[in-house]
Amino acid sequence: MTLLARDEADIVDAQIAFHLHAGVDFVVATDNASSDGTAEILERYERAGVLRLLREPADDMRQDEWVTGMARLAAAEHEADWVFHADADEFWWPRGGWLNDVFATVPERFGVVRGCWRHFLPRPEDGAFFAQRMTVRLATPAHPGDKETIFHAHQKVAHRASAHVEIEAGNHNAAAPGLIPVRAWHPIEVLHFSFRSVAQLGRKARGGWLRNRDYEPTLHQLLLDEAFREGRLKQFYEAHAVDGDTLAAGLADGTFATDTRLRDGLRAIREEDGTFALPGNEPRLDFRRPSAAADAEYAAEASVLVEIDGVVRAEQRVRALEDRLVSLERGALGSARRLARR
Repeated sequence: MTLLARDEADIVDAQIAFHLHAGVDFVVATDNASSDGTAEILERYERAGVLRLLREPADDMRQDEWVTGMARLAAAEHEADWVFHADADEFWWPRGGWLNDVFATVPERFGVVRGCWRHFLPRPEDGAFFAQRMTVRLATPAHPGDKETIFHAHQKVAHRASAHVEIEAGNHNAAAPGLIPVRAWHPIEVLHFSFRSVAQLGRKARGGWLRNRDYEPTLHQLLLDEAFREGRLKQFYEAHAVDGDTLAAGLADGTFATDTRLRDGLRAIREEDGTFALPGNEPRLDFRRPSAAADAEYAAEASVLVEIDGVVRAEQRVRALEDRLVSLERGALGSARRLARR
């Protein structure tokens, strides 16, 4: 797993421990100028020999560049078979078996597998650990083309290790010679906990996304930046938090679902002092096969990703045809036309 983190001390210990207990053998992590204790948590796993820590002090969040570097490092120096790219607020949950079991089932001719984002919504703050509070999942995420909402469907990428891979900003796609994606199959749920507290949103707002001139910010980054600059972070958080009445209505109409899997899984690997157990002889997390009803619900959510993938493939074919026509125009076909005019 690669991990790029900046000021994520409230979640990063749980995130790394979870994946090490879910089938990840090694982590390549980059700390981007954290000041809240994130780097010290990463150093603990480095001392344990399960993480390589890189440091990027730059304040312009060049995510695609830094993650691409980690991906290539995993292939060239750490003998990785498969690599996936997680944010600190993501937990990659395999739908039966462990993560390495999922990747072992992929036929040799394919090199890319996608996971499906599943958003967990903010709840009123009560001082509890994020996973204890955030057990409400959005069951009807918006289409990615809908710019009027924050929580939308999207895919995240895992791929066979390659020293030549390029990772797209947001970790949504990977490209390299021979990396053919498996289409219409999302065997991993990416449980996403992006808004956890007012304080965490403040740290998130101070990140370097908007200082990268080449980065196209998302809606939630623009709205968060505006709220931060205007001193409205508390109101911004509360506007998105699910209170009791909203929860009851959402559960009744199917907009929300109660999902305690991460809460329960983290309890199994959390120590009495609040830290998380390093991998060892203790039992790994249990990823049971979902029920038929849960499979149907998941298929409905993931179907929009299948639709989008078809549109993207069509656009790629059109661009390839246009590039081919331009090449022909500049080459032999263009020369023939010029000769004919003479």
